[in-house]
Amino acid sequence: MPFAFDNTDYKSEGAWLTIGSFDGVHIGHQKIIRTMVEKARATNSPSIVLTFFPHPAKVLRKIEGPFYLSTPEEKDSFIKQLGVSSLLTLNFSEELSQLKADDFMRLLQKQLHFSYLLVGNDFHLGKDREGDYKRLVEIGRDLKYQVEAIQPLKDRNIAVSSSLIRELLSTGNLEQANQLLARWYELDGMVVHGDGRGKHIGIPTANVSPWAEKLLPAPGIYAAWSKLNERFIPGVVNIGFRPTFYNYPAQQTIEVHLLNFNADIYGTKMRLFFVERIRDEIKFDSAEALMREIRNDIEKAREALDYAPTEKNLSA
Repeated sequence: MPFAFDNTDYKSEGAWLTIGSFDGVHIGHQKIIRTMVEKARATNSPSIVLTFFPHPAKVLRKIEGPFYLSTPEEKDSFIKQLGVSSLLTLNFSEELSQLKADDFMRLLQKQLHFSYLLVGNDFHLGKDREGDYKRLVEIGRDLKYQVEAIQPLKDRNIAVSSSLIRELLSTGNLEQANQLLARWYELDGMVVHGDGRGKHIGIPTANVSPWAEKLLPAPGIYAAWSKLNERFIPGVVNIGFRPTFYNYPAQQTIEVHLLNFNADIYGTKMRLFFVERIRDEIKFDSAEALMREIRNDIEKAREALDYAPTEKNLSA
């Protein structure tokens, strides 16, 4: 069997279910999950989200390198904030991808005993994506569950999707990406030792090492909140290759200059919340010219972060 759930608490007649990868848990995902939770609560029924890891695109299209908008832990947290009764994650594999929609839904119904399925009207599952809304309705008649579909959210006449947000982040459109996420884009990682160049030029930075699969915003300078030990600290983040100093860098770095902060934080976990993109990363003729621009960046970051931050909770 490609999958099985051991926890019998999930077997509840009358349950509502939705299925998807839900990478990033953007406003379109939130609409589906919130609608399901509301419908389930109206009849005092459980609500279940079934998601996948790895992402099907990573497995089927052999995508390598940074891709995800959310780590598995972040995705779990975002979904649970929306009030679901249960969250289940299936290991997506080549074997699972070969199941026809009918076989997949039969196995799922045998395990979960759900009564209602809520999906977006452009949803597909099963081998060759043959399990669209119409097919799922046909299968539901046989398996005794009902199917409802809702229209996808659109932004400027384009359906909101994880793919769209990846494109926005990769091209530097942080503002629109944050709007479609309904929160600041974020990433976390350990503070590690860098080459010490920032300290040498009088602007010390913390190098953050994130999950290798997490998508980074486009190279550039950002105003961002850093969260250290539950404390929010304003800062300037440089994502890129430091072209002023290196002609052929091996990889991107994430360097954070924390404002009005001076402490040894090596080995500490830091979470970054990207608030505003300040400029592109560019090559300067000298370290002095770079320093002048960095001071401008710091002032712009102070202006962008001149307020008390509150971490977004999707239950609000």
